[in-house]
Order: sequence, then structure tokens, then C-alpha cells
Amino acid sequence: MTDLLAGLSGTIVGFILALVGGGGSVLAVPLLVYGVGVTSAHVAIGTSAVAVSASALANLIGHARAGNVKWRCGLVFAAAGVGGALLGSTVARHVDGQRLLALFGLLMIVVGGLMFFRREATGNADVRLTRATAAALLYKLIGLGLGTGLLAGFFGIGGGFLVVPALMLATGMALPFAIGTSLIAVAAFGASTAANYAVAGLIDWRIAALFIIGGIAGGLAGSMLGRRLAARKGALGTVLAAVIVTVGIYVVAKGFAA
Repeated sequence: MTDLLAGLSGTIVGFILALVGGGGSVLAVPLLVYGVGVTSAHVAIGTSAVAVSASALANLIGHARAGNVKWRCGLVFAAAGVGGALLGSTVARHVDGQRLLALFGLLMIVVGGLMFFRREATGNADVRLTRATAAALLYKLIGLGLGTGLLAGFFGIGGGFLVVPALMLATGMALPFAIGTSLIAVAAFGASTAANYAVAGLIDWRIAALFIIGGIAGGLAGSMLGRRLAARKGALGTVLAAVIVTVGIYVVAKGFAA
């Protein structure tokens, strides 16, 4: 039953990510704790980090083929954030599990709230990190990358909902490029966090593998349905935001009650 629930949870997250384009991965930890029955919040976070990193790598291939990845910007941002992710995940490992879940629930409420006000933003499709632009871009990429990585590592998430606006703020790149480029950082942050938790023996590798397999299946289904419901993505995003806020409130209540 645990294996079935792990695969089903992965399917749900993969389906949402492919259908709506973001926000689904923040549901991974609550699904592992309250759905699959992982008793340790730290194991749930470490396990979800593995799945998030693998999912980002898989999606990065498609975006790279479509030419939506600004490699130099993404690599600098990710390299700066890896140190933050390692620090954040190290601190999180020493925080009480229930308190960590309560903080995670608060993060979910914030994420869901921001999704209600998400708007398509324009930007520069031709931005590049070169010798000529390094003086203007480099310090922003490093600073924002470090801060984003710290949060991603602490909460054990890929942080795509943070990375995308941070990349746009740092470089002014257009949204499609920010989404594609963000996957470099999401994969790096997830891998760094997972490695830190793995050293401490806080990953259930079997559940992680089943979650990833389920995520692939869910992603394929979500992509197919997403093409049919392309005109309704705004409404679907609003529904997902409401779900995330509701689950976040539940997680906070459970965390503080414990």
C-alpha cells in the first residue's frame, strides 16, 4: 500500500506540474507525510528533494531543445545557490520535525497566495551574460541565487516559484526563458539538498524512485490534458492556488497541534 501511495503521490505532483506549469512540487512533502505515511518530516523533505531534482532535469531537456534556456545565467545563478541550499538544508536538519512542517505550511500559504496574483510578464528575450553585461548582471545573479538557494534548501523544495521571478529580476529575461533557465537551479538545489540529507541517512530511496516513476506518468497525462485545456490554465492555476493554501493551513494546524 505504501508503494502504491508513493507512486500515486508522484503522479499527482507530475500531473499538476505539467498541467498548470508550476506549484505542484510544493505539495510533495505534505503528500509524503499525510498521504504516504512517512513519519519523519526530515525524511519526507530529503526524499522529495530527490524527486524534485530528477523532475527538473527531465523537464530541462525539453526546454533546452526548444531554445528556452539561458545557460550562462542559469549556471551562475545555480552555482551561487548551491552553497545556500547546503546551508539551508543543514540548518533544517536540526530543526524539530513538527516545527519544520508548520513552517512549511506557512510557506505553502504564501506560495498559494502569490499564485492568485500571478501575471504573465514581458521581458527581454535577447539578454545574455557576456563580458559586456557581466558588470550589470553578475552580482544580481549571485546575490539572488544565494538567497533563493538558502530558502530552497531549508524547505527541501526546488523553489521554481522563487527562481523564476528572481531570474527575471536579475536579468530582465522574458518569462518563457526564465521558466526554462530556472530548471538548472531547481535541479541543482534539489540535488544539493538531497545529498545533504542522504549523508545523514534521511532519504527513503524506494519511495523516491516510486515517486519519480509516478511523476513521469503524471507528467505525460498532464501534458496531454494541458494542450486541450490551454485556454483555461488561468482558472486551473487559481484552483491549484486554493488547494495549496488549504493544504498549507492544514499542515500549519497539524504542526502547531503536535
